[in-house]
Amino acid sequence: MKFPKEYTLKEIAQIINCEFVGDDDFPVMGMNEIHVVEAGDIVFVDHPKYYNKALESAATIVLINKSVECPEGKALLISDDPFRDFNKLTQYFKPFQATNSSIAPTATIGKNTIVQPNCFIGNNVTIGDNCIIHANVTIYDDAVIGNNVTIHSGSILGASAFYYKNRPEGFDQLLSGGRVVIEDNVDIGALCTIDKGVTGDTTIGAGSKLDNQIQVGHDTVIGKKCLIASQVGIAGCCIIEDEVTIWGQVGTNSGITIGKKAVILGQTGVTKSVEGGKSYFGTPIEESRVKLKELAYVKQIPNILNELKSNK
Repeated sequence: MKFPKEYTLKEIAQIINCEFVGDDDFPVMGMNEIHVVEAGDIVFVDHPKYYNKALESAATIVLINKSVECPEGKALLISDDPFRDFNKLTQYFKPFQATNSSIAPTATIGKNTIVQPNCFIGNNVTIGDNCIIHANVTIYDDAVIGNNVTIHSGSILGASAFYYKNRPEGFDQLLSGGRVVIEDNVDIGALCTIDKGVTGDTTIGAGSKLDNQIQVGHDTVIGKKCLIASQVGIAGCCIIEDEVTIWGQVGTNSGITIGKKAVILGQTGVTKSVEGGKSYFGTPIEESRVKLKELAYVKQIPNILNELKSNK
């Protein structure tokens, strides 16, 4: 998430009331999660296991809960609770905005686009030309919809990320200030849910087709011309490369990558990243030809046992 203008390190420290290490006027341009940070971004870290990863990332400002040596060319924000203060920044730069109309006045809808009754289109949403938004679709703030997109009834684009910190008093949600981006020529079936990014974008690439009842988690990027069947659940921060086919009732772990032109057969659990150009099946996931051979061998076990008994 980029800020509307460049801020100084001192200004950001004042917003969250914390100490800092670095020049007062050190430039701060935005905030992001570690997998998408760039120079000028803030990244937060609150566990020693990930200190080095954050300090060595592309982010040039690290919000951290320990005084450490500041890497050259970077700055630190020292906080007793980086998770809380990252949320403070999200609330400051991307606060919730209520609207009193079904289509927010700041939404932009392109030529020849049809919006059926009982839809909600939030603040700063952009919808391109020649789209069909069927009844009872909800599109949260800041979503970007391309041209020639069809979204069927009951689908929801832009709900918050499923991302929590377990505290003694209960689960504390990491606030979502990102977007959903739907590129051109995408079809989204009925009752699909596509969560917005925490600070970045959840993206569906051009020409991809989603069946009914599909969940896409926060910050996931689905490539171009993918085909995804019903009841698939894709976790957050996944990368689905171009022309991947995913059949029904597949579930994934977070942070995995599915390579270009891979085929994931129905009811597979994608427990790890897999390379493209191959077919996969089963839980844990394996190449389908290997997994199906294994299943065939398992079926032979009773016959093998009977032969052993008869040979005694």
